[in-house]
Amino acid sequence: QVQPVESGGGLVQAGGSLRLSCAPSGRTFSTYAVGWFRQAPGKEREFVAHITWSGDNTYYADSVKGRFTISRDNSKNTDKNTVYLQMNSLKPEDTAVYYCAAAVYAPVTAWGKVNGYDYWGQGTQVTVSS
Repeated sequence: QVQPVESGGGLVQAGGSLRLSCAPSGRTFSTYAVGWFRQAPGKEREFVAHITWSGDNTYYADSVKGRFTISRDNSKNTDKNTVYLQMNSLKPEDTAVYYCAAAVYAPVTAWGKVNGYDYWGQGTQVTVSS
């Protein structure tokens, strides 16, 4: 079992950047696909980005495509395999709690779905001011 732990959230002005990190507590992430989701007040949790266990494939929500980049550290010197979400050109509508989630088995059809992931972090707040 793996427990994702997010960090890197904060307050930023519109147009600015933040980098979120997701590190596993317990087992390594190296065999898990990882996704980022977000949830704004009064709204449902929505998909943001996904990366396969190898890092060879990524997938983004249309709302963040071209602005956000998901990546993972596959260095052999780091057996934890941290996953990152680089967020550029941030907008006020990006304000939300951002969650990292890990999937033991992630078929393409499940990449964008909340129920496609097995383990979830506690979330980190991102606030973008106008």
